[in-house]
Amino acid sequence: MHPTITKMIDVVAKGDSEKIAPLLAEDVTFMPPTYYKTWTGRAPVAAVLGHVGNVFSDFKYRRIMGEDTDWALEFQCKIGDLDAVGVDLITLGDDGLIAKFEVVMRPYKSIGALREAMNARVMKDPSFLAFKDALS
Repeated sequence: MHPTITKMIDVVAKGDSEKIAPLLAEDVTFMPPTYYKTWTGRAPVAAVLGHVGNVFSDFKYRRIMGEDTDWALEFQCKIGDLDAVGVDLITLGDDGLIAKFEVVMRPYKSIGALREAMNARVMKDPSFLAFKDALS
């Protein structure tokens, strides 16, 4: 397995943006399951993933598929009382860092709970004011 993927598996669910950031390319793009817009940039994406790690509980990867630069990591977790499953679709750049990170999830009710929890968290995080231009 690629070393970046191995490290990501270890840190992504811990909600520590400082450990996530070094795994991300400077111009990484992140497509969340909760809405159609894309986050761009290492600091904003690390911050979003850090918050997600604090919203999810009982997070674990079930299957990991991929090679070279393309990876799919199936996960399960809880969002409050709700169960969720999803897949992290990751593309690594030539430098081995995460260049593209897309998340697909189900069921719909769990995605709604995730969106509510994330909105509540980022509204209380003053650093997100600096990231408003990172969302397109």
